[in-house]
Amino acid sequence: MPAAGDATAFANPLFRGADPHAAVFGSKVWIYPTSAGGYRHDRFYAYCSSDLKHWPRHGPVLEFDDVRWIKDDGQPVHYAWAPAVVARDGRFFFYFSVGPQGETPARIGVAVGDNPAGPFKDCGRPLLTGGDGFEAIDPMVFADPRSGRYYLYAGGSAGATLRVFELNDDLISLAREIKVATPRRFTEGAFMHYYGGRYHLTYSHGRWSDSSYSIHYATADSPTGPWDYRGALLESDDHRKGPGHHSIIQSPLNGEWLMVYHRWEGVQGDGPYRGSRQVCIDRLEYDKEGFLKPVRMTGRKEDQSSVIPFSRPSTFPRSGFPSSVFARSAIALHVPTVPRPVSKGPNIAN
Repeated sequence: MPAAGDATAFANPLFRGADPHAAVFGSKVWIYPTSAGGYRHDRFYAYCSSDLKHWPRHGPVLEFDDVRWIKDDGQPVHYAWAPAVVARDGRFFFYFSVGPQGETPARIGVAVGDNPAGPFKDCGRPLLTGGDGFEAIDPMVFADPRSGRYYLYAGGSAGATLRVFELNDDLISLAREIKVATPRRFTEGAFMHYYGGRYHLTYSHGRWSDSSYSIHYATADSPTGPWDYRGALLESDDHRKGPGHHSIIQSPLNGEWLMVYHRWEGVQGDGPYRGSRQVCIDRLEYDKEGFLKPVRMTGRKEDQSSVIPFSRPSTFPRSGFPSSVFARSAIALHVPTVPRPVSKGPNIAN
């Protein structure tokens, strides 16, 4: 484990995949992506690391052959997209997208397990179904530190519409929908986290297969808006294209904030690109007012010689996480103890 003040050097890219949901469980970081690199498109795998450098694969953690309702729409092919995981009371809730949306709508399901490595058992029915201009994809669950409620954020791509729902206490059913405005430049992949007394909503903009794909940012005083747009957070550069569909965690090694995302490597021009996207991890910083700074993409260790050593906050607790920090369905932190409440097209990483 690095000493306090050490900055981790990341060997980007980590592995092939897309839409990575990262979460910290215990002393390990888990990443759940849309599969790539020859793995079948109808199942999910997990990757785990205790040093943020080595990422052995686990799974499959869920296979569509074990989800009986998926074939109810009569379509011959279904794609496993953009999962997210949240933990509570020793159980792990795995939210997943079933695409594409075409003649029949996309759907979001939820499965439950006793281990972050799975297997996860489907709950027997879709949690959310798309239609009428809404594509039910890209689930993310956020535990609100103020109210103790759990919120599901979902949607985007073809309809570029964000919807937010409060979950029931069982975390496998919806209590109610909360009407929200779709933030500026939103396409898909919403992620919510809470920091410094403020709600930070980050999300992807643009087309997934070209250089327009990027991460944008808005803030609010509540988990459901209204949103104050803050601009682009991560965009293509000369060497790496289409960064997006991310999650945010706090490192169990030294407490630094990290963004886990995918991007295209070794491509030229504005796209569209073909092949495999790659999962990467880079540092996330806040300015003096508590707003996120733009993220700088890095490559292998030789590209990181200018990295400034991380300074551990003086208030960082022995447990490894500040009490004010919560996680997404994708939240990448330890799941906090909170009171319980009284078309995307063939988005395949080949």
